[in-house]
Amino acid sequence: MQRSIGDAMKPTLPTLKGRGPSGPAMFIFLVIVAIGAAITALNDNPVYLLVSIVPALFILFALQIARQWEKAVVLRMGKFHRLAGPGMFWIVPIIDTIPSWIDHRVMVTPFRAERTLTKDTVPVDVDAVLFWIVWDAEKAALEVSDYGQAISWASQTALRDIIGKMMLADILVGRDKIDAELQRIIDQRTTPWGITVQSVEIRDIIIPADLENAMSRQAQAERERQARVILGESERQIAESFLEAAKAYEGHPTAMHLRAMNMLFEGLKERGALVIVPSSAVETMNLGAITGLTALAQQPEVGAGGQGTGVGK
Repeated sequence: MQRSIGDAMKPTLPTLKGRGPSGPAMFIFLVIVAIGAAITALNDNPVYLLVSIVPALFILFALQIARQWEKAVVLRMGKFHRLAGPGMFWIVPIIDTIPSWIDHRVMVTPFRAERTLTKDTVPVDVDAVLFWIVWDAEKAALEVSDYGQAISWASQTALRDIIGKMMLADILVGRDKIDAELQRIIDQRTTPWGITVQSVEIRDIIIPADLENAMSRQAQAERERQARVILGESERQIAESFLEAAKAYEGHPTAMHLRAMNMLFEGLKERGALVIVPSSAVETMNLGAITGLTALAQQPEVGAGGQGTGVGK
């Protein structure tokens, strides 16, 4: 079973939710609490443990770490305050919140248009891949609720719109044109969100099986037609050559006789060859002389025993 568009894109979309405490903050929290517990055990006074928990909790929630490719969106009392990261930074617990972490790496989003009608009403399935990147984390966090999902649907609708305006033949041979047009349309839609489209690539175009077979037969018929046209053109050129030769021999009967004698001589040179010549040709082309030449060409060869071997009587 084929996965839906949403399922196909889930692994590729960035995580926009907040995180828990960072590893270093957790480590410092445990160290401070352990120190407070040790002091409490030595002095038998729980006040030291309570006093140590307060700064430990502050550090636990205040110390944050953003990875190299991330930026954290910090809101103070619900309003945008700043972008923090990458690296270690501090926030004020309760007052500051981090609703999302923006990934600045190049993201890959597959999308497809299923059974979309072309301009000549042919249903096609088109698979494509979108490469995009967040260049303004503030806009990506504030201008759209889920920019990953918004990009996927914008890509799909743009692909359907382009397919509906093109003929099937243009879609099959114009992938580069579709890629460029998709990139332009999607980038125009995502620029206000602080996102730019680097490239769009069409992976596959699937047409109905019956239409594919019909197109295959059409291509085969076209190749056969071209072959017949080439054969006819060759025959026409040969006929024109014969016509020019006939015109050349028309006023020169001697040349015609010589050509005929040469053709007959070449044929009779082959051992065991049989040539049927009309009687009229013998009279008009003086083939008696040719017979003598043929006899000379077919003289028996002298063998080792001194006897000749005859050829074709």
